[in-house]
Amino acid sequence: MQFIDEARISVKAGDGGNGVISFRREKFIPKGGPDGGNGGNGGSVIIHADRQLNTLLDYRYQRIYQAQRGENGRGKNQYGKYGEDIHLGVPCGTIIKNAETNEVLADLTNNGEEVIIAKGGKGGKGNAEFATSTNQAPRVAEQGTKGEKQELLLELKLLADVGLVGFPNAGKSTLISVLSAARPKIADYPFTTLIPNLGIVRVGEGKNFTMADIPGLIEGAHLGKGLGIQFLRHIERTKVLVFLIESTSQNIKEDYEILLGELREYSKSLIDKPRIVAITKMDIADTEIRKRVKKIKIGQRIQVVPISAVTNDGIKVLVEQMWKLVRRNA
Repeated sequence: MQFIDEARISVKAGDGGNGVISFRREKFIPKGGPDGGNGGNGGSVIIHADRQLNTLLDYRYQRIYQAQRGENGRGKNQYGKYGEDIHLGVPCGTIIKNAETNEVLADLTNNGEEVIIAKGGKGGKGNAEFATSTNQAPRVAEQGTKGEKQELLLELKLLADVGLVGFPNAGKSTLISVLSAARPKIADYPFTTLIPNLGIVRVGEGKNFTMADIPGLIEGAHLGKGLGIQFLRHIERTKVLVFLIESTSQNIKEDYEILLGELREYSKSLIDKPRIVAITKMDIADTEIRKRVKKIKIGQRIQVVPISAVTNDGIKVLVEQMWKLVRRNA
Protein backbone atom coordinates (compact mmCIF):
# COMPACT_ATOMS: atom_id res chain seq x y z
CA MET A 1 0.00 0.00 0.00
CA GLN A 2 1.26 3.47 -0.90
CA PHE A 3 2.11 5.63 2.12
CA ILE A 4 0.47 9.07 2.03
CA ASP A 5 0.84 11.31 5.08
CA GLU A 6 -0.83 14.49 3.86
CA ALA A 7 -4.10 15.26 2.09
CA ARG A 8 -6.37 18.22 1.47
CA ILE A 9 -10.14 17.70 1.42
CA SER A 10 -13.35 19.74 1.34
CA VAL A 11 -16.22 18.81 3.63
CA LYS A 12 -19.77 20.15 3.68
CA ALA A 13 -22.42 19.35 6.29
CA GLY A 14 -26.02 18.96 5.17
CA ASP A 15 -28.36 21.96 5.17
CA GLY A 16 -31.37 21.89 7.45
CA GLY A 17 -34.73 21.16 5.83
CA ASN A 18 -37.29 23.94 5.55
CA GLY A 19 -40.36 24.26 7.76
CA VAL A 20 -43.66 24.21 5.88
CA ILE A 21 -46.83 26.31 5.89
CA SER A 22 -49.85 24.04 6.05
CA PHE A 23 -53.36 24.04 7.53
CA ARG A 24 -55.51 21.17 8.61
CA ARG A 25 -58.11 20.40 5.97
CA GLU A 26 -60.65 17.68 6.66
CA LYS A 27 -64.22 17.06 5.49
CA PHE A 28 -66.01 18.50 8.49
CA ILE A 29 -63.24 20.87 9.56
CA PRO A 30 -62.92 23.39 6.71
CA LYS A 31 -60.89 25.85 8.75
CA GLY A 32 -58.50 23.72 10.78
CA GLY A 33 -55.48 25.16 12.51
CA PRO A 34 -51.89 25.26 11.30
CA ASP A 35 -50.20 21.84 10.96
CA GLY A 36 -46.98 22.60 9.13
CA GLY A 37 -44.11 20.39 10.40
CA ASN A 38 -40.50 21.33 11.07
CA GLY A 39 -37.66 20.55 8.70
CA GLY A 40 -35.09 17.91 9.67
CA ASN A 41 -31.55 18.79 10.75
CA GLY A 42 -28.80 18.30 8.21
CA GLY A 43 -26.19 15.55 8.66
CA SER A 44 -22.79 16.42 10.15
CA VAL A 45 -19.29 15.43 8.98
CA ILE A 46 -17.50 13.42 11.68
CA ILE A 47 -13.86 12.35 11.53
CA HIS A 48 -12.65 9.48 13.74
CA ALA A 49 -9.31 7.78 14.40
CA ASP A 50 -9.05 4.14 13.31
CA ARG A 51 -6.04 2.01 14.29
CA GLN A 52 -6.70 -0.26 11.29
CA LEU A 53 -5.66 2.58 8.96
CA ASN A 54 -2.05 3.64 8.35
CA THR A 55 -2.23 6.01 5.39
CA LEU A 56 -4.30 8.93 4.05
CA LEU A 57 -4.21 7.44 0.56
CA ASP A 58 -8.01 7.32 0.09
CA TYR A 59 -8.23 11.09 0.49
CA ARG A 60 -5.97 11.61 -2.51
CA TYR A 61 -8.57 9.98 -4.77
CA GLN A 62 -11.68 11.61 -3.32
CA ARG A 63 -11.44 15.19 -2.09
CA ILE A 64 -15.06 16.30 -1.60
CA TYR A 65 -17.36 14.91 1.09
CA GLN A 66 -20.92 16.08 1.70
CA ALA A 67 -23.40 14.97 4.35
CA GLN A 68 -27.10 14.53 3.60
CA ARG A 69 -29.54 17.43 3.68
CA GLY A 70 -32.45 17.35 6.12
CA GLU A 71 -35.87 16.81 4.56
CA ASN A 72 -38.46 19.58 4.48
CA GLY A 73 -41.38 19.43 6.91
CA ARG A 74 -44.83 18.33 5.73
CA GLY A 75 -48.46 18.95 6.58
CA LYS A 76 -50.26 17.08 9.36
CA ASN A 77 -47.43 18.09 11.70
CA GLN A 78 -45.00 15.71 10.01
CA TYR A 79 -41.37 16.56 10.66
CA GLY A 80 -38.76 16.18 7.96
CA LYS A 81 -36.28 13.30 8.28
CA TYR A 82 -32.82 14.16 9.63
CA GLY A 83 -29.96 13.97 7.12
CA GLU A 84 -27.44 11.17 7.66
CA ASP A 85 -24.01 12.00 9.09
CA ILE A 86 -20.84 11.16 7.19
CA HIS A 87 -18.11 9.34 9.15
CA LEU A 88 -14.55 9.62 7.80
CA GLY A 89 -11.82 7.37 9.21
CA VAL A 90 -8.19 8.49 9.52
CA PRO A 91 -5.10 6.81 11.03
CA CYS A 92 -4.35 7.40 14.71
CA GLY A 93 -1.95 10.35 14.90
CA THR A 94 -3.75 12.49 12.30
CA ILE A 95 -3.86 16.24 12.84
CA ILE A 96 -6.78 18.10 11.24
CA LYS A 97 -6.13 21.72 10.27
CA ASN A 98 -8.10 24.50 8.64
CA ALA A 99 -6.35 24.60 5.26
CA GLU A 100 -6.79 28.35 4.92
CA THR A 101 -5.70 29.53 8.39
CA ASN A 102 -3.53 26.54 9.40
CA GLU A 103 -5.40 26.44 12.73
CA VAL A 104 -5.35 22.99 14.37
CA LEU A 105 -8.96 21.83 14.73
CA ALA A 106 -8.28 18.39 16.17
CA ASP A 107 -5.44 15.98 16.96
CA LEU A 108 -6.74 12.40 16.88
CA THR A 109 -4.25 10.10 18.59
CA ASN A 110 -6.41 7.42 20.23
CA ASN A 111 -8.41 4.73 18.47
CA GLY A 112 -12.11 5.68 18.30
CA GLU A 113 -11.49 9.34 19.14
CA GLU A 114 -13.74 11.54 16.99
CA VAL A 115 -14.62 15.14 16.25
CA ILE A 116 -17.59 16.81 14.53
CA ILE A 117 -15.64 18.81 11.98
CA ALA A 118 -18.65 20.33 10.19
CA LYS A 119 -22.01 20.60 11.93
CA GLY A 120 -25.26 20.06 10.05
CA GLY A 121 -27.72 22.91 9.61
CA LYS A 122 -30.75 23.20 11.86
CA GLY A 123 -34.18 22.42 10.44
CA GLY A 124 -36.58 25.35 10.09
CA LYS A 125 -39.80 25.58 12.08
CA GLY A 126 -43.15 24.92 10.42
CA ASN A 127 -46.07 27.31 10.87
CA ALA A 128 -47.56 25.14 13.63
CA GLU A 129 -44.72 26.35 15.86
CA PHE A 130 -45.79 29.98 15.42
CA ALA A 131 -49.43 29.61 16.49
CA THR A 132 -50.44 31.74 19.49
CA SER A 133 -53.68 32.77 21.13
CA THR A 134 -53.60 36.00 19.16
CA ASN A 135 -52.33 34.52 15.89
CA GLN A 136 -54.09 31.23 15.35
CA ALA A 137 -53.42 31.00 11.60
CA PRO A 138 -49.75 32.00 11.10
CA ARG A 139 -48.64 32.06 7.50
CA VAL A 140 -44.95 31.96 8.23
CA ALA A 141 -42.33 29.19 8.35
CA GLU A 142 -38.54 29.13 8.73
CA GLN A 143 -35.93 28.13 6.18
CA GLY A 144 -33.39 25.59 7.38
CA THR A 145 -29.92 26.94 8.17
CA LYS A 146 -26.90 26.09 6.06
CA GLY A 147 -24.55 23.28 7.07
CA GLU A 148 -20.94 24.20 7.89
CA LYS A 149 -18.30 23.99 5.20
CA GLN A 150 -14.57 23.42 5.77
CA GLU A 151 -11.43 23.15 3.67
CA LEU A 152 -9.22 20.77 5.62
CA LEU A 153 -5.58 19.74 5.66
CA LEU A 154 -4.97 16.26 7.08
CA GLU A 155 -1.46 15.56 8.38
CA LEU A 156 -0.39 12.17 9.67
CA LYS A 157 2.33 11.92 12.31
CA LEU A 158 3.30 8.35 13.11
CA LEU A 159 2.87 7.31 16.72
CA ALA A 160 6.13 5.63 17.73
CA ASP A 161 8.12 5.27 20.94
CA VAL A 162 11.53 5.41 19.26
CA GLY A 163 12.58 7.39 16.18
CA LEU A 164 15.66 6.50 14.11
CA VAL A 165 17.63 9.46 12.78
CA GLY A 166 20.65 9.39 10.50
CA PHE A 167 22.20 10.24 7.17
CA PRO A 168 21.18 8.25 4.08
CA ASN A 169 22.58 4.71 4.10
CA ALA A 170 23.44 4.82 7.81
CA GLY A 171 21.74 1.47 8.43
CA LYS A 172 18.35 2.56 9.78
CA SER A 173 16.31 0.30 7.51
CA THR A 174 18.57 -2.67 8.20
CA LEU A 175 18.24 -2.13 11.94
CA ILE A 176 14.43 -1.89 11.92
CA SER A 177 14.22 -5.04 9.77
CA VAL A 178 16.42 -6.92 12.28
CA LEU A 179 14.54 -5.72 15.36
CA SER A 180 10.97 -6.00 14.06
CA ALA A 181 8.76 -7.60 11.43
CA ALA A 182 8.98 -4.46 9.24
CA ARG A 183 10.42 -5.15 5.80
CA PRO A 184 11.64 -1.86 4.33
CA LYS A 185 13.52 -1.69 1.05
CA ILE A 186 17.25 -2.06 1.73
CA ALA A 187 20.15 -1.42 -0.65
CA ASP A 188 23.69 -0.08 -0.51
CA TYR A 189 22.97 3.37 -1.89
CA PRO A 190 21.56 6.62 -0.46
CA PHE A 191 17.83 7.36 -0.19
CA THR A 192 16.69 3.74 -0.35
CA THR A 193 14.02 4.66 2.20
CA LEU A 194 11.48 6.93 0.53
CA ILE A 195 8.72 6.56 3.13
CA PRO A 196 8.66 6.17 6.93
CA ASN A 197 8.63 2.60 8.21
CA LEU A 198 7.03 1.50 11.46
CA GLY A 199 7.93 -1.66 13.36
CA ILE A 200 7.23 -3.26 16.74
CA VAL A 201 10.26 -4.34 18.76
CA ARG A 202 9.61 -7.14 21.24
CA VAL A 203 11.83 -6.99 24.32
CA GLY A 204 10.24 -9.84 26.30
CA GLU A 205 6.92 -11.19 27.51
CA GLY A 206 4.51 -8.25 27.53
CA LYS A 207 7.33 -5.83 26.78
CA ASN A 208 7.46 -4.11 23.39
CA PHE A 209 7.77 -0.70 21.82
CA THR A 210 7.24 0.85 18.40
CA MET A 211 10.04 2.21 16.26
CA ALA A 212 9.90 4.58 13.27
CA ASP A 213 12.54 4.84 10.57
CA ILE A 214 12.38 7.97 8.42
CA PRO A 215 14.25 8.74 5.17
CA GLY A 216 17.85 9.85 5.71
CA LEU A 217 18.67 13.46 6.48
CA ILE A 218 21.36 15.50 4.80
CA GLU A 219 22.87 18.81 5.86
CA GLY A 220 20.32 21.52 5.03
CA ALA A 221 17.35 19.14 5.40
CA HIS A 222 15.42 21.74 7.43
CA LEU A 223 15.62 24.01 4.37
CA GLY A 224 14.09 21.35 2.17
CA LYS A 225 17.21 19.61 0.89
CA GLY A 226 17.04 15.86 0.38
CA LEU A 227 14.00 13.81 1.38
CA GLY A 228 14.00 13.89 5.16
CA ILE A 229 12.36 17.27 5.75
CA GLN A 230 8.93 16.11 4.59
CA PHE A 231 9.04 13.22 7.07
CA LEU A 232 10.55 14.88 10.15
CA ARG A 233 7.05 15.34 11.56
CA HIS A 234 6.95 11.58 12.13
CA ILE A 235 9.52 11.75 14.94
CA GLU A 236 7.89 14.70 16.71
CA ARG A 237 5.72 12.37 18.80
CA THR A 238 8.48 9.88 19.69
CA LYS A 239 9.70 9.52 23.26
CA VAL A 240 13.30 8.57 22.38
CA LEU A 241 15.61 9.35 19.46
CA VAL A 242 18.36 7.03 18.26
CA PHE A 243 21.04 8.65 16.09
CA LEU A 244 22.64 6.17 13.69
CA ILE A 245 26.12 7.10 12.45
CA GLU A 246 28.41 4.89 10.36
CA SER A 247 31.56 3.66 12.05
CA THR A 248 33.52 4.55 8.90
CA SER A 249 32.62 8.25 9.20
CA GLN A 250 35.61 10.59 9.13
CA ASN A 251 34.23 12.50 12.12
CA ILE A 252 31.46 10.81 14.12
CA LYS A 253 31.02 13.72 16.54
CA GLU A 254 30.71 16.21 13.71
CA ASP A 255 28.11 14.04 11.97
CA TYR A 256 26.16 13.85 15.23
CA GLU A 257 26.24 17.66 15.62
CA ILE A 258 25.03 18.14 12.04
CA LEU A 259 22.08 15.79 12.61
CA LEU A 260 21.28 17.46 15.94
CA GLY A 261 21.43 20.87 14.26
CA GLU A 262 18.95 19.81 11.58
CA LEU A 263 16.50 18.63 14.24
CA ARG A 264 16.98 21.85 16.21
CA GLU A 265 16.25 23.99 13.15
CA TYR A 266 13.13 21.98 12.37
CA SER A 267 11.74 21.97 15.93
CA LYS A 268 13.48 22.83 19.17
CA SER A 269 11.29 20.30 21.00
CA LEU A 270 13.12 17.48 19.23
CA ILE A 271 16.43 18.16 20.94
CA ASP A 272 14.81 17.91 24.37
CA LYS A 273 14.08 14.23 23.81
CA PRO A 274 16.36 11.60 25.41
CA ARG A 275 18.69 10.10 22.84
CA ILE A 276 21.14 7.32 22.13
CA VAL A 277 23.95 7.31 19.57
CA ALA A 278 24.38 3.98 17.76
CA ILE A 279 27.61 3.53 15.77
CA THR A 280 26.62 1.23 12.90
CA LYS A 281 28.36 -1.22 10.55
CA MET A 282 30.94 -2.32 13.09
CA ASP A 283 31.29 -5.56 11.13
CA ILE A 284 33.27 -3.68 8.46
CA ALA A 285 35.28 -1.55 10.90
CA ASP A 286 39.02 -2.25 11.05
CA THR A 287 41.12 -2.21 14.21
CA GLU A 288 41.89 1.50 13.95
CA ILE A 289 38.23 2.42 13.61
CA ARG A 290 37.28 0.20 16.53
CA LYS A 291 39.83 1.94 18.74
CA ARG A 292 38.48 5.34 17.68
CA VAL A 293 34.87 4.34 18.33
CA LYS A 294 35.75 2.99 21.78
CA LYS A 295 37.07 6.41 22.85
CA ILE A 296 34.06 8.43 21.68
CA LYS A 297 32.17 10.37 24.36
CA ILE A 298 29.09 12.43 23.44
CA GLY A 299 27.81 14.23 26.51
CA GLN A 300 27.46 12.81 30.00
CA ARG A 301 23.99 11.30 29.69
CA ILE A 302 24.11 10.08 26.09
CA GLN A 303 24.87 6.40 25.66
CA VAL A 304 27.09 5.46 22.71
CA VAL A 305 26.46 1.90 21.51
CA PRO A 306 28.58 0.30 18.73
CA ILE A 307 26.42 -2.16 16.75
CA SER A 308 26.29 -4.39 13.72
CA ALA A 309 22.87 -5.31 12.37
CA VAL A 310 24.59 -7.97 10.23
CA THR A 311 26.34 -9.86 13.04
CA ASN A 312 23.97 -8.71 15.84
CA ASP A 313 26.88 -7.34 17.87
CA GLY A 314 25.64 -4.70 20.34
CA ILE A 315 22.00 -5.16 19.30
CA LYS A 316 20.90 -6.57 22.66
CA VAL A 317 22.56 -3.68 24.52
CA LEU A 318 20.90 -1.15 22.19
CA VAL A 319 17.44 -2.67 22.67
CA GLU A 320 17.89 -2.65 26.45
CA GLN A 321 18.92 1.01 26.41
CA MET A 322 15.97 1.95 24.18
CA TRP A 323 13.51 0.06 26.39
CA LYS A 324 14.97 1.71 29.50
CA LEU A 325 14.46 5.21 28.09
CA VAL A 326 11.01 4.39 26.68
CA ARG A 327 9.82 3.22 30.10
CA ARG A 328 11.37 6.19 31.86
CA ASN A 329 9.65 8.62 29.50
CA ALA A 330 6.33 6.82 29.17
